[in-house]
Amino acid sequence: MATMSPTILSLYRLLDPEVLADPYPLYRQLRDEAPVYWDPYLHVWVVTRHRDVVEVLRRFSAQRVPSAEKLGELGLAHLSPIARLMAEQMLFLDPPQHTRVRALVAAAFTPRRVEALRDHIQEVADTLVDAVSRQGGMDVMPDFAHRLPAIVMTRTLGTPAADYPRLKAWSEAFSDMLGAIQHNPGVAAGLLTRLEDMTSYFRAAVRQQATGPATGLVAEIAAAEVDGDSLSEDEAVVNLILTMVGAYETTSHLIGSGLLTLLRTPTELDRLRADPDLMPSAVDEMLRYESPIQYTARLALADTEFRGEHIAPGQAVLALIGAANRDPDQFPDPDRVDITRRDNHHLAFGWANHFCLGAVLARAESAIALSTLIRRLPEIGLSAEPVRWRSNPAFRGPASLTVAF
Repeated sequence: MATMSPTILSLYRLLDPEVLADPYPLYRQLRDEAPVYWDPYLHVWVVTRHRDVVEVLRRFSAQRVPSAEKLGELGLAHLSPIARLMAEQMLFLDPPQHTRVRALVAAAFTPRRVEALRDHIQEVADTLVDAVSRQGGMDVMPDFAHRLPAIVMTRTLGTPAADYPRLKAWSEAFSDMLGAIQHNPGVAAGLLTRLEDMTSYFRAAVRQQATGPATGLVAEIAAAEVDGDSLSEDEAVVNLILTMVGAYETTSHLIGSGLLTLLRTPTELDRLRADPDLMPSAVDEMLRYESPIQYTARLALADTEFRGEHIAPGQAVLALIGAANRDPDQFPDPDRVDITRRDNHHLAFGWANHFCLGAVLARAESAIALSTLIRRLPEIGLSAEPVRWRSNPAFRGPASLTVAF
């Protein structure tokens, strides 16, 4: 594709592979020159400073899924099934509906569940390293970073372990739709078929696990009860899909980007090897430095004055998490990796009532994965093959990361 002029301040430039590989100069330019900016190509407001992103996440509406009527007006009526599914996911709800659904889903997301998974995560990580340890190298993404969270996901959900390739493929397809900044009819058509498959799969799993003993999230979310209230079958199904996508996408990208960042900053890698107890703060620094989710959207429901700009009802606001996490007003020397960084109030898992429920699990999986790789492959280093980044601008992570050891 033709490269857009570097003077154009638009997130549309993320469609240029060179900009996508390193979006931070663009983010810096937006932060410095137009921190609250109307993007003339995407027709959305873009907000880039840390304090402003927090304010957007706090003040604006998460209910940004277009109605069937609106899709019809845009000639996109064929996307109505996707919109109906998304509209019931807690990611796209405001209080009081969001408060209710989140409380019921959170009842199944306990720290005890994560602790019970640690041995399993370690076992999966070791098995994946065993499979490649004598090869002298691997592509980290397909060989390790994609497989580990997909396999762990089946244990978490309580679904058959052999189903992990299907769950992985569905997660990637759904996130491709969520992160698209241009309409692609071919992707949409394929997603409609996958949507049918996903909903049928989880509906059958909910019904099957309701009839017998089960310990996975499928059963626990379907059976969750708070003050006598519970989720409908449809609510359970759509939020299980959201849980699956979030658990896979965030963790796989965090493992890939985290390892890449450590290999590119050998002094920090040496510090971590010398003191493995630094891994929790290292994971948070990886989350800040290369946020797996780069932006999220909100909607203005009324006329709103924001940092001197007028935002009209119905206009969307993109909260650019990747830019906020490199804001020098919040993080000293933000483009430097520091695995001991203090007061690391990054926004990689969102903010306030939409803070990611799976954050504890994502941190645990990533810490175990990275610890296992650098401990068991002490000579690991980047190969001569260039890193290739995923083309989805919202979900940041390598598509290919080849290493030698």
